[in-house]
Parts: sequence; C-alpha cells; structure tokens
Amino acid sequence: MSQNPFSIKKFNFDFNLINDFNNIHYVKDLWPVVYIISDGNVNEAYVGETTDAYARMSSHLKNNIKNKLSAVHLISSEKFNKSATLDIESNLIKYISGDGQYKLINGNVGLANHNYYQKKEVYWDIFKSIWDNLRAAGIAKHPINYIDNSDLFKYSPYKTLTSEQKSGLLVIMKNLLDNTYKNIIIEGGAGTGKTILAIFLFKLLNTTNEDFNFEEFGNDEFEFMEIVFELKRKFPNPKMALVVPMSSFRTTLKKVFKNIKGLNANMVIGPAEIVKDTFDIVIVDESHRLRRRVNLGAYFRAFDVVCEKLNLNKHTCSELDWIMKQSESTIYFYDENQSIKPSDVKKEDFDKLKVNCLTKTEYLKSQFRARGGNDYVNYIDNLLKCKLTNSDVIFNSKDYELILFDSIEDIVSEIKSRDIENGLSRVVAGYSWPWVSNKKDAKQDYDIEIENTRLKWNSTNIDWVNSEKSRDEVGCIHTTQGYDLNYTGIIFGNEITYDKATDQIKILKENYYDINGKQSIVDPEELKNFILNIYKTIMLRGIRGTYVYVCDKNLRDYFSQFIPKYRTEKETVFLKDHDVIPYVNSIPLYDLKVAAGNFSELQTVNDCQWIALPNTSKPSQDLFACKVIGESMNKIIPNGSICMFRKYSGGSRDGKIVLAEHTNIQDLDFGSGYTVKEYRSKKNMENEVWTHESIILKPLSDNIEYQDIILAEDELSNLKVIGVFECVL
Repeated sequence: MSQNPFSIKKFNFDFNLINDFNNIHYVKDLWPVVYIISDGNVNEAYVGETTDAYARMSSHLKNNIKNKLSAVHLISSEKFNKSATLDIESNLIKYISGDGQYKLINGNVGLANHNYYQKKEVYWDIFKSIWDNLRAAGIAKHPINYIDNSDLFKYSPYKTLTSEQKSGLLVIMKNLLDNTYKNIIIEGGAGTGKTILAIFLFKLLNTTNEDFNFEEFGNDEFEFMEIVFELKRKFPNPKMALVVPMSSFRTTLKKVFKNIKGLNANMVIGPAEIVKDTFDIVIVDESHRLRRRVNLGAYFRAFDVVCEKLNLNKHTCSELDWIMKQSESTIYFYDENQSIKPSDVKKEDFDKLKVNCLTKTEYLKSQFRARGGNDYVNYIDNLLKCKLTNSDVIFNSKDYELILFDSIEDIVSEIKSRDIENGLSRVVAGYSWPWVSNKKDAKQDYDIEIENTRLKWNSTNIDWVNSEKSRDEVGCIHTTQGYDLNYTGIIFGNEITYDKATDQIKILKENYYDINGKQSIVDPEELKNFILNIYKTIMLRGIRGTYVYVCDKNLRDYFSQFIPKYRTEKETVFLKDHDVIPYVNSIPLYDLKVAAGNFSELQTVNDCQWIALPNTSKPSQDLFACKVIGESMNKIIPNGSICMFRKYSGGSRDGKIVLAEHTNIQDLDFGSGYTVKEYRSKKNMENEVWTHESIILKPLSDNIEYQDIILAEDELSNLKVIGVFECVL
C-alpha cells in the first residue's frame, strides 16, 4: 500500500474484470470494499460497497443499465469494516451527486445516518483523502467545501432524511394512496426542509424499486417498501410537476433536476405553465407565493390568458385555483408567515382549502437550516412581535451567531470576511431604497447610501445568491426567498421603526419602495404584517449566523436589549489561573518563539497563557491559539491577530490555512521555522501509488513582496503541519 491508508485501483468494466480481481487480496478474502462504476461519455456513475466484489460485479455486468458503463475504481483499505464502507459509500453518493460531473444511477443514499467507532476521528479524514485522489483521477471535480455550498448538494435527493422528514414523507405517501384526499397541505416554517422533501419524493416515484435502498428507513423499512410499491402500482408512470412561484428559485431548481438521473428540468414549472397539461401529482413549493389578480404589473395579461383557457373568472380566481383544476393530487408546502406581497394568495383562501373534506393538513416542526434551531426561530419571532421583555436573556448560542452592528461599514466588511471563510455570505436589505441603478439613463451606480457607504441593489434577479457580483451587492427578499446562506447580513431600512410608548414596531409606508408590495393596501396593519414577514424570512436564511444593522435609532435601541453587539476591537480575554478550566472554558495561547519542539505534544505544554474560548465554539482539546505577526495573510488575518487553530490530526490539508513548521522555512514575519499560509499540494501517481511532487505555502496578502514558499519532494520529510486555522479571535 501507499502512504495513504487506502488504495484506489482502476479496471475496465467488462467480463475480463473477474480475472483482473485475482491479484487483489481484498477481493479474494471477502474484505469490505467501496467501488465507483463510471463512464465519461454518458457521464453516468454508480457507487456501491460490498464484501463480495466477485458476485457484485458479476451481477452489475448483467444489468442492462450498469453494463453500459466502462470503468470501475475499487477503493480498499486495511482500516475498512462494514460500517466504514457503508459510510464512505454514502458520502461518495452525496458528494458525487453534488459535484455535478456525473449523474448517478443509484436510487438514493446509502446508510449514512449511523455512528460507529472512530467515524469522525478517523474515517472522515480518510474520506476527504479519497475525494482528493478521485479529483486527481478525474472522477470528481470540485473540493468538498465548494460542494457543501452548492445547490446541487443542498437540494440533492441523495442526502439522508431526518426522522421527522421520513415521518412527513410517510404521511404524504399514505395520503396519496388514500382516494379520500385530493389536496395535502404540509405546513412548515422557513428552513424545515420542505424543498428537500419535495425533491426526494420526485426521485422516489421516478426510480425503479431495485435501485432504491429502503434500509435507510430503519424500523419503518418494510412499511415504506409496501407503500412505495402500492404508489408505483397506482402511478406506474406518473405525470408530475413541481410548481415554484418565484422565478429565481425556479431557475435554481431546474438546474438541480437537470443533474438528477430520472428527473429533468421540464418537471419544474411556473404556475402559468400548469395550463399546458393535466397531472397525476403536483407539488407546490413555497405555495404561499402563489398569486391572485392584484398588483401583477406586466403579468396581468398572462394571468388573464390562463384564466380564459381554464374557463375561470379572472376577477375571483387565483393560481391556487389553476393548480386544483389541473392536478389529480396536489401537495402544497405552505407557510403563511412567508407571504410578503398583497398579490400573494390570501391566507383565507388556504384556510378555506384546509376545511375542505378533500384536504388533509400535516405539519413539519423542526428547523434544519439555522444551527440555532427552533430556539433561534422562536427568539426572532418574539423579537419582531415585541414579546420579549427585559427579563429575557440576550440571545446566546454556541451554535449560532446573532450580532447587532452599529456601523454599516463593519457589517459589510464582516460579511465579506465570512464569505471568504465559508462562502455564501451575503448582505440583504428591506425595500427601503428605490432601485435607481437599473435605469438605462441612471445617473448613479448605487442605490443605498448609509454613513457615507454606498451600496448597489442586486444586478440580477435570477439566482443572485450564486452570481459573480453578489458579494459586493445587496439582495432583497425577492432574490433570497427559498435560498440557504451561511451568513446573512441584514439591513433594517427606514421603513421600520419602534414606538417606545406602545412597545410596538411601526411601519413608515412612505419609506417603503416596493410599489407592488404596498399598492392596494389600505390597512396599515396588513402592510406591517407583510414587512415583518419579509424580515423574519430573511433572518432565517443564515445557516451559521445572522448579522444585523438597523437604520432607525429607536429600533436599534430596542434590538440592542436582546441582540449581542459587535465588538469593534476584538478583545482577547486572558483568564486568571483560578478561573481556568482547560479546554472547557479556555484554550492555550502559545508563543511561537518558545514553542519549538513542543507542538508534537500540545497537551503537555505548560509554558503558556490561557484565554477564554469563544462562545460560538465547542470545547475541544484540539484547539489552541497563536499570535500571527505580519502582513503575509492580511486578506484574512490582520497583523497581530490572535488566531484559533485546531490541532492537525490527519486528512486533506489542500486549500486550508495552516500553521506549519519546517527547518528550512525563513518566513519574513515569523522566522524560527514557523509560518501561517494557505496549503496547496501537487501530486503524482505512479503504479497506483500517490506521492507529493511539491507543497506550496501561499501567502494571501495585498503586499506583492510575499512570495509562495515552495517545498520540493525531497524537503517534505521535514514539514510538519501543526494546526488548521479556525478563526481570528
């Protein structure tokens, strides 16, 4: 074997394969292995695991779909056991699907949702190394952190469902079988996984049973199998459509469907396209955004044409009526708190639908997007409804950042920093400024001016979140609803204030510039509900955190009672000896000048100070801190910053910022053999063995004097990666 704890061997996928396996002891000895069968011409692949590769490959070669593939990569290791191969198989399925280079023939994900010995400590790092090697072999294209942020990954039907999502899926399927019901309403707030559930159901009903792994459903396996088989008998070749009212999100989901075997982009349609055909099953995502004939602008004509074709009264019907007429069974994913415009179908219409004897209503309760969970969702709801009191604790979570900013410049800067670190971090605002930069004769290239900071609204309405310019622009509700972000920076505009006398949030209609969002509204309370829904919706976009800036002083003062404030100058808290609980409330701060030779035994170093562990970090004995001197990493790490690192214990380092030690390194800033740089590796493969050709330690600096540190193959034995950068403290 190579220096890696695994090997990857490539074979032609044909009937000579069985003979080729004779020299592979993992195959002969019935050892657990993982494999990828692929073909670069049709761009399709199949991922599996087995303890009997002979029998499994013979079976695949007889399969009329799989035997059209041309190559198989066999992944084996002395460290593999059945649990490990199931886990690696599952991760390969998820990440190959999210990578987008191959359509998977697999029906669904493997058994990933279980724990086993050293799953996180050892096997996740092994998987990351396997992935890097697959990238080098051309099987995979993108790095893992890139895929984690991609829509193909987030909305993939190859991801394991939560127990609540499985329960929701079971309820939906039972109701589809029950001829009593024509309409199924699934209520759930932002981030409850409604879109993922919809796509999973599409994949389930458009996949042959033999390619679907029902073991994922645990104790409910046989019940799921029985219901799925009944559904396939009732809908042997189902005509299905996913209706998505928002054009931007619809475009995104079309791309997702295009990359899933068995699905296609034409299955995702806008409400007006429902007139083209009748359907067995229609799923409506974000159904609270279906429209009625109010404030439609250029869409009035198209709306009237559909009503005429369906023989419906254009003045009294809505897109909801269109769908009910064209579908045999309809599933509506609905959240009344995400209705944001007067053109949206009224809540009363959905209430009327709910009491219909042909309708069944179910609920999704758990919040899966924001790491703050349901506690964060409830906190935001109570904050915007002014239900919090001075006795309530300021929001604090180790899993989620909620921070209030006093400076627009600071919040924009911090969001850009989070985007560099994590990707998908964007600034979003309420519609409190007109969109003037989009005019052909625009006299200015900005729309928003706050504290001498000038910002521009989104330059595109289509998939803005993923667009090239989005990091430097400001999005609105229409470009972000339905999307996930890692961090959201939210600007509360001048259309929203706080009345101290009544302890209520108030709306200033004259400062609200969404014309279609306020026309026809007479009742101020109705406009207030729409605008509060907008802010709540965008405050639930962030997976890792939400940053808030408030234009109105009264509202900012109100928020400051309940949201932690941003510290302009981050202070490192040095703890006194009697306050220190090592690796529980504190981490060691090492001085690089005196640390030489000690990092290999981090836990035994006594000559250090102890600093407070950030509230947002989970305690770990692998965490430590160092002061980073100089300008070589100033794009991410300011000179003199104290940074937190995680002790390196194996796995891929490529693309990560690391603290490294090498006898030949003479860093301009550190000296003494240490440096903090971005790690890049170049690899060679010869005789199925991977070796490093060179390692490049890259500065990330605005100063061009800092050059790459290049270590050739013969210098690598003296290189030691001490830790991986976590954040600036």
